[in-house]
Amino acid sequence: MIKDILDLDRYPLDREGSPGWQRLVEESTAALNANGMFNLEGFLRPGVAEKAVAEIRPVMDTRSHTHKRMHNIYFKPSIPELSPDHPALRKVETISHTVCADQIPGSIVLSIYEYEPLVRFLAAAMGKPQLHVMQDPLARANVMGYRAGEALNWHFDRSEFTTTLLLQAPEFGGDFEYRTDLRSDDDPNYDGVARLLDGRDLEAKILRMKAGTLNVFRGKNTAHRVTTVEGERERMIAVFSYYERPGVVFSDEERIGFYGRAA
Repeated sequence: MIKDILDLDRYPLDREGSPGWQRLVEESTAALNANGMFNLEGFLRPGVAEKAVAEIRPVMDTRSHTHKRMHNIYFKPSIPELSPDHPALRKVETISHTVCADQIPGSIVLSIYEYEPLVRFLAAAMGKPQLHVMQDPLARANVMGYRAGEALNWHFDRSEFTTTLLLQAPEFGGDFEYRTDLRSDDDPNYDGVARLLDGRDLEAKILRMKAGTLNVFRGKNTAHRVTTVEGERERMIAVFSYYERPGVVFSDEERIGFYGRAA
């Protein structure tokens, strides 16, 4: 039962249109506008995150796809208006391990991802007429693992919003660091990007999340990263992909790039 998984007393997703639901939407939208994100701490009921991790760990340990690459903040080979040695194009390293949706059928993570009241709440909080689950069997929901010495380095997101659910925090490190509105659709702010990569941006902030927290983040123009994980405990986070149009799937090329396989 979803009520045994999500704290629907605190976050009344199942009572759409009620005063409590409306208040949650308004508070989430206000936080998005002010901070570029909102967090629902304690979204999962006590003990649920641990159960979800127990379901995923055997797959993560034996069949996850290890993604290791050097990249710039744009995930692009070049930027036409920048010389290859421009400091905004400094290379950084990302290492992660990915479990795809087709590897965890019937899991707690997928039951949350597909919970229609959550999809409708997210649409309302983001100011979208409607959102849809992704149809891609691999990409719709992923669980990312980061082990000692690994990090998700500085980048901008391709999509306007990213929805994640932290399942397990590491012992040390693995913090979410971000710089709100580092660029805009009209101004790429390459010098500002260079300052951030050089560690000289005083407006960069760090968010330390607890397991069981749902985070919705506007990452298209806000640079962000996950700092290097330390200690024995892996950082494990679910990433949910929703779209404004139905039926979205990745191409075989995209699947191979992200997951090392097309099917």
